[in-house]
Amino acid sequence: MSEKKNEGSACGCGGGSCCSGPGKWIWIVLALAVVGVLAAKNAGLKDVSPGTPPMATVIPAVVEATGANAAALEAASQTNMLPRLVDLGAGKCVPCKLMAPILKDLQNTYAGKLDVQFIDVWENPKAGKEYGINVIPTQIFYNAAGKELFRHEGFYSKDDILAKWKEFGVDLAK
Repeated sequence: MSEKKNEGSACGCGGGSCCSGPGKWIWIVLALAVVGVLAAKNAGLKDVSPGTPPMATVIPAVVEATGANAAALEAASQTNMLPRLVDLGAGKCVPCKLMAPILKDLQNTYAGKLDVQFIDVWENPKAGKEYGINVIPTQIFYNAAGKELFRHEGFYSKDDILAKWKEFGVDLAK
């Protein structure tokens, strides 16, 4: 008869499932991923004081409301009496980056007929709270009097945005 010899393992657990196979690597990778996600989330939550100048964004042509100028931009747009589209997102968010050229195009194409604003809620977390943002990007449609008409969360195509304005009776035809 041959005797089965249990040599154990370096960790002293007897060579069980914790020391063999790819299972331990899955847990290590999972732990590192969770730490990375938490670090990235906390990195985006810096507070912007009113005296801090806004940082550059990926949408330079779209009016950007950050820090102290957010209230001024909102008041100015209500003075102009134009329908307003406010997109709340972040410069490093992928769907938000996809929205950037759409917002720029809307601003250029419908200048004088539509006020388009972008607010980076990672640079200005207070604005995210004030607007009640849960998901970015979020588009908020306001009529010329400043009353909120509609909200959409996530990417929203130019055609969908224009259809929504048409649904509200806003004529943006050239």
